[in-house]
Amino acid sequence: MTARLRTNAELEQTSGLMGVVCERGNLKLAYQRVVKNKGAAGVDGIGIAEFKDHLKRHWPRIKAKLLAGSYIPSPVRRVDIEKPQGGTRTLGIPTLTDRLIQQALHQVLSPIFEADFSASSYGFRPGRNAHQAVKAAQQHVAEGRRVVVDMDLEKFFDRVNHDLLMERLSKKIDDGQVLRLIRRYLEAGMMAEGVICPRKEGTPQGGPLSPLLSNILLTDLDRELERRGHAFCRYADDCTIYVRSRAAGERVMASITRFLVEKLKLRVNRTKSAVAHPWERTFLGYRVTWHPVPRVRIAPESYQRLEGRIREVLKGARGRSLTTVIAELNPVLRGWAAYFKLTETKTALEELDGWIRHKLRCILWRQWKRPYTRAKNLMKAGLTEERAWRTACNQRGPWWNSGS
Repeated sequence: MTARLRTNAELEQTSGLMGVVCERGNLKLAYQRVVKNKGAAGVDGIGIAEFKDHLKRHWPRIKAKLLAGSYIPSPVRRVDIEKPQGGTRTLGIPTLTDRLIQQALHQVLSPIFEADFSASSYGFRPGRNAHQAVKAAQQHVAEGRRVVVDMDLEKFFDRVNHDLLMERLSKKIDDGQVLRLIRRYLEAGMMAEGVICPRKEGTPQGGPLSPLLSNILLTDLDRELERRGHAFCRYADDCTIYVRSRAAGERVMASITRFLVEKLKLRVNRTKSAVAHPWERTFLGYRVTWHPVPRVRIAPESYQRLEGRIREVLKGARGRSLTTVIAELNPVLRGWAAYFKLTETKTALEELDGWIRHKLRCILWRQWKRPYTRAKNLMKAGLTEERAWRTACNQRGPWWNSGS
């Protein structure tokens, strides 16, 4: 039988929400999604390969604790990764068991809160994605809003106020066991190098529940912006507000910063936030131009990140066949092309394509090594014997020759 999510009506008819979370169909769907997402092991070291056997042995006991309200989550494993814009992002990787429980919670809680979310919120919601957010931003600019208030929330996931978040949750959830479990997940310690540090704020990225909790808290921001009549796009903690003048933008920046600090206990990163033209700021990897009509193009930073990723793939390619290198490179290019398919300017893509081909020819030139091998392969490619030998022996470097 195929597992499915329950409707709001079915949820309302259930006396205990924790019972719905622990239902077989909900858990089966949660297990499928956790296994599909793979991911690293938590502090217990149990990976995907061992997870099924682990559940067979321990799930009856875990389920009994969940229903009794006595389950205590394990600490999350701290992992620091570099941000594309600089600095580090701290992830908290739960155990697979806790990921399963969080996913089961998410599947039950999401339809309860989804109806209250803003139409201008696009991150981590069913049927919504980054492309829709970028198109909405383009539409706001097309309507004459040539100034964007680009707000960067400083370490948002590390600074979520637990009491404020639990207050929002309790307005829609009356099951005390579910609320206590979520509070325990928020307060679960973070382990780094064998030391567990307690947490009094934040909902660390890495678990299935954090994106939903972030949307629940930031709905207050959405409603405030809607109350003021602003055009905006929010993708998780990335929020851009579109206005018609720089003076209006400065006023919005100041007033919304106060709202975030006073009402939600959040900080705005002033060095990364700005009031500027949309074509000067990056939103979800894109920029929106103005002249002659608003167009979406790939941000320069996105090109630089792709170039860096390609250089990593091509590093050490001299000892591998070109077929192997291309096979490794193709998934990177396909994923990048799928995400940036909205771009409406071709020049940069053509330049990028030429640069990649140049790099691949450079690898071939280095692999050929001797002049005889180079001349023979150049003749196979269609050059005359005289020109092939002249090129093979010209004493110029691989980059020059691969571009000639």
